[in-house]
Amino acid sequence: MRVVVADDVMLTRAGIVRLLKDAGIEVVAEVEDASALLHQVHLTRPDVALVDIRMPPTHTDEGVVAAEAIRRELPEVGVLVLSEYVEPAYAMRLIQEHPERVGYLLKERVFDIATVVDALRRLTDGETVIDPTIVSRLVGRRRRVNPLANLSDREREVLGLIAEGMSNRAIAARLFVTERTVEAHVTQIFQKLRLAESPDQHRRVLAVLEFLRT
Repeated sequence: MRVVVADDVMLTRAGIVRLLKDAGIEVVAEVEDASALLHQVHLTRPDVALVDIRMPPTHTDEGVVAAEAIRRELPEVGVLVLSEYVEPAYAMRLIQEHPERVGYLLKERVFDIATVVDALRRLTDGETVIDPTIVSRLVGRRRRVNPLANLSDREREVLGLIAEGMSNRAIAARLFVTERTVEAHVTQIFQKLRLAESPDQHRRVLAVLEFLRT
């Protein structure tokens, strides 16, 4: 796997790069701002761009803007955004525009390199990965019309774990049930959300998007 790392703090960037290399990930470029990020992504065409959400010059949403540009201009490149803060609005903004191959993790997850590597691999498979803390925050929000109202409590729980980027096998292990049971829950979720099977759409991603909107 080939990755570009973007973070304006040199020590943080170096630490992330070292962890990735130790995990067998090829880092093809390291940059400190959004402009350099876009240049290197177009130049190297990595599998994933790992991007800090706040970069120069204003340290507000430069990372999100760059991520949106990457997904728009190079849809085959995944984007994993890292943030020091729980900012659900930015996560929603990214996923609503480009739901596939987008991930949003709190920066503290970098210290658990297995979580980061798993997220990177899921992004290359076309999935969406959202930090569990973000998922928990979004679960507390309600809409007047709730498309998830027909889901059972267990189906909501399964959908929340899918939103975290977990596979059916991982969900089965978490819930102490069989993988076949999880598959049955996932099928029910797709049916209740009216997500028909299509070669042009990733139903797990669409289900996660509906979950995050709710």
